[in-house]
Amino acid sequence: MITFPVAITRDVLMRPLEDEDSKGLCRAYLRNRDHLRPWEPRRGEDFFTEQGQADRVRGRLKERDAGRLVPWVLACGDELVGTMTLYNIVLGPFRSANVGAWVDAEYGGRGLATEALRAACRAADEQLDLHRIEGATAIANLASQRLLAKCGFELIGTVPHYLYIDGEWRDHILFQRILNSRSPGIRPADA
Repeated sequence: MITFPVAITRDVLMRPLEDEDSKGLCRAYLRNRDHLRPWEPRRGEDFFTEQGQADRVRGRLKERDAGRLVPWVLACGDELVGTMTLYNIVLGPFRSANVGAWVDAEYGGRGLATEALRAACRAADEQLDLHRIEGATAIANLASQRLLAKCGFELIGTVPHYLYIDGEWRDHILFQRILNSRSPGIRPADA
């Protein structure tokens, strides 16, 4: 079973989101504002403040406690350099979640997203007993498409007007990774 924090690289850990992360997330989002703009919804100025991030962290932890979200951060010492999140978690016969992630522009190309996504997939399989994970990327986001393919996600297809990103409805490419074919409720240790 995977145990967090997980060493993603020699210098970077993937660990669960904590209440105290709002300052680090504020700094990270400010540093990466332009880098993330093409791939995210438009953000109000309050998003880029410590209070805005504190409110967001509280909301995400509430969603985590309700079983709908699993948020992690990527930390290099005291600096946060990315996030990895399983969201829209649905149990029952579907046993599925969506995945979203980003890595600081200064840390791109070092394999952080790849290792973090692999760790998230293991946690989804071994701890959450999920059957599948879905990922979506904007059509122009070739780096995220390569990441998903590298981590065993298969192409589902293109969805028109899928998400409202950077001020307009954008087409996305959907991928999925089937984690296992177990019956729900049977963990890997039981199989």
